[in-house]
Amino acid sequence: MTTTEVPTLAPQPVQRVKGRNVIAVASGKGGVGKTWFAITLSHALARSSQRVLLVDGDLGLANVDIQLGLMPKTDLGSVVAGRLTLNQALTPFPAGGFDIIAGRSGSGTLANIPLSRLQMLSEDLLLLAGGYDRVVVDLGAGVEKTARQFSQSAGTIMVVTTDEPTSLTDAYAFIKVTHMERPGGDIRIVVNMANSTREGERIYNTLLKACEGFLKISPPLAGVIRRDLKVREAIRNQTPILMRSPNSEAAADVEALVERLRGR
Repeated sequence: MTTTEVPTLAPQPVQRVKGRNVIAVASGKGGVGKTWFAITLSHALARSSQRVLLVDGDLGLANVDIQLGLMPKTDLGSVVAGRLTLNQALTPFPAGGFDIIAGRSGSGTLANIPLSRLQMLSEDLLLLAGGYDRVVVDLGAGVEKTARQFSQSAGTIMVVTTDEPTSLTDAYAFIKVTHMERPGGDIRIVVNMANSTREGERIYNTLLKACEGFLKISPPLAGVIRRDLKVREAIRNQTPILMRSPNSEAAADVEALVERLRGR
């Protein structure tokens, strides 16, 4: 696979203790169901009796609150502007049993935050994470500095991909840049919208071969999520799938992923 060269951030220590409960959800490109997965992962973790915070780190194209049907009074934009602290930007989502920090959709100023401000925001997030069992950060698609900086605060990075060639190529690009900046970091792959578990494993093996061949790393498979029409229905109705269709295949796949995650 060929990728566009991306300037890298300075290498960071692997698995910082105070960030070990932070899970960054990433993707090389949009349209792979990354935000839906971040929401469902947070909900599944909360259903397993964990205190969970979901942070919409997709600066400029935020939509966690939209998928949840919420109209939060505070968001990450107010934090970046210095009007609120991260803690003050929390919005409870009682129906799901977890808290969120909303992003701000359509704000170009958020997408162009100076690196020094992003670093301060990441440190604040690590401090806030101390009050939760798990913090899930929905990163922006691609390998821009915002996604990469937030990912450096995470103990685990889950890269979501599908069977589309561009999705696989861009997922590889994200893994490559992340590995360069954090050698030995905990990167795992999630295959979404697979026609079957076996097909999902085949898609994973395609990406794994590229990682082993060019990067000499073997990121494990976190899980395969099967294609499910119930997902579209849940998003259209702005309701988490674990509430609307808890017995659906996609919901079961995410819950199985969480069980494996808890067992590690």
